[in-house]
Amino acid sequence: MSRIGKLPIPIPSGVTVDIDGNNLVTVKGPLGELKQQVDPVIKVQVKEGEIVLERPSEEKRHKSMHGLYRSLIYNMVVGVSEGFTVQQELVGVGYRAEAKGQLLELSLGYSHDVVFELPPEIKVEAKTEKRSNPVITLKSHDKQLLGHVASKIRSLRPPEPYKGKGIRYVGEQVRRKAGKAASV
Repeated sequence: MSRIGKLPIPIPSGVTVDIDGNNLVTVKGPLGELKQQVDPVIKVQVKEGEIVLERPSEEKRHKSMHGLYRSLIYNMVVGVSEGFTVQQELVGVGYRAEAKGQLLELSLGYSHDVVFELPPEIKVEAKTEKRSNPVITLKSHDKQLLGHVASKIRSLRPPEPYKGKGIRYVGEQVRRKAGKAASV
C-alpha cells in the first residue's frame, strides 16, 4: 500500500465534500470552493466523516496516482478550512513592494517598476518596516495557484549567489559564492 494514499482524510466541521459520477471531487468550506478531477481508476468515497481513496491493483501507475490524488484532495480540504500563506522578502538596496488591490507594484532595481497582477483568489499584503527588508505575504485557499504565483514573483529577480540580492522566500537559505580572488 502507498503510505500516503492509504491515510484517510478527516473532514473538519464546516467543510462539505461532494463526489459526482465522473470522479469530480468538490470541496466547499468557509474560505472558498475547489474542484479536482480524479483519475477514474482511483475510487474516492466519503465514509464516517473521512475521505478514503482506494486503488484497484499494485501496478506502479496506480500506486503513484493513489498518493498524488490523496495529497491533492488533502490540500483542498486544508485550503478551504484554514488556507495557505507564503511570505517572500525583497533583499537589496532600494527594493520596494506596494500592494494596490490585486496589483503588486515592485521596484527591483530595474529602470522601471514591475506591476504584477494577481488572480482574484489570492490576497496580497506588503509590509515595509524601517531597517528590515520588505515582506510580501500571499494568502489563498488554493495551494497550487499560490505556489505558482509565488514562483512567478520570485522569477522576476531570483536571489543571486554573490551578494544575495533578489526575491526569496522567508527562511530560505541562499548558497553564497566567494567573489573574485585578488591576484598577487
